Amino acid sequence: MLPVRAPTHKRSAFAKAAAQACAACLAIAFPFQQAAAQSAAPAPLSPADELVQIQRDTHNRMTVPVKIGASGPYEFLIDTGSERTVLSRQVANALGMPIAGNGMVVGVAGSQAVQLVDVDEISLGKRTYYTLSAPLLDADHIGADGIVGLDSLQDQRVLIDFHANRMTIGDAASLGGTRGFEIVVKAKRRSGQLIMTNAIVDGVATDIVLDTGSDSSIGNPALRNALTRRRKAEQTVLFSVTGQSVNAELIMASTIDIAGLQLNNTWLAFADSPAFHRLGLVKRPAMLLGMAQLRMFRRVAIDFATRRVLFDLPVGVAGLDPHRTVF
Repeated sequence: MLPVRAPTHKRSAFAKAAAQACAACLAIAFPFQQAAAQSAAPAPLSPADELVQIQRDTHNRMTVPVKIGASGPYEFLIDTGSERTVLSRQVANALGMPIAGNGMVVGVAGSQAVQLVDVDEISLGKRTYYTLSAPLLDADHIGADGIVGLDSLQDQRVLIDFHANRMTIGDAASLGGTRGFEIVVKAKRRSGQLIMTNAIVDGVATDIVLDTGSDSSIGNPALRNALTRRRKAEQTVLFSVTGQSVNAELIMASTIDIAGLQLNNTWLAFADSPAFHRLGLVKRPAMLLGMAQLRMFRRVAIDFATRRVLFDLPVGVAGLDPHRTVF
């Protein structure tokens, strides 16, 4: 959801790649075992599951085809960091949708008053959702025709298969349960979000929210303050889908540990974002984990019904304790 603009002063090529809007894959290393585990084959899809082919927008995020009533398809982002499904103002105008009210949205860079429209029917593949109240934002700021948010994803599993470049939405059992996933992490639910509370960033206990709408990862001031202040910080700017921007510090984290998985040399942007206040993640160190880091895995399953996040490691890579569940 929030592409990062590179600072204007000279930096290393690696730092520039980390901060550019089309965020390239960052350096990552996992702990190896004596015998590397092979990932189990993905479970076959049942007729009830919906397979949606992934496209990529200019910020390396995912877009999927969505129909609004009989119109479309339109390209929407899948954003697990957004509470609400959002329409672009341009799509709403083209469909002649009347304004139904006003509301307030909270983005990484600030809060903004918005107009609302009532969406009678919205379809993602074979799954249809009814009677949604959707905020309107500008398509240029979204980078797509709209956003599929948590209000359209609750009680479902979102299975992102980066290796096959596809996403499946369905119930956890029909999508194979935990088969083929080396690490299963229990999460807490807050404002519809799933929050992993057992991550460690350079020795600091950190809450993590998976944000498929952001190409980059963003930390809160509590995490920044817990890390040593002697680290050199670059200056950067974060842009929100609301069109707002906020200044941020760009710092490399040596190690992000999630249930024994280690992401090494990861660039994090730090900002006092209203999004952290909205989630109640102000006093404790916390971060939004973006797509640049999620793409390091073979598959990621976000299971809203059972409040679990599952990770499938790349072939030839194994976690410290395969097939374990972390609470």
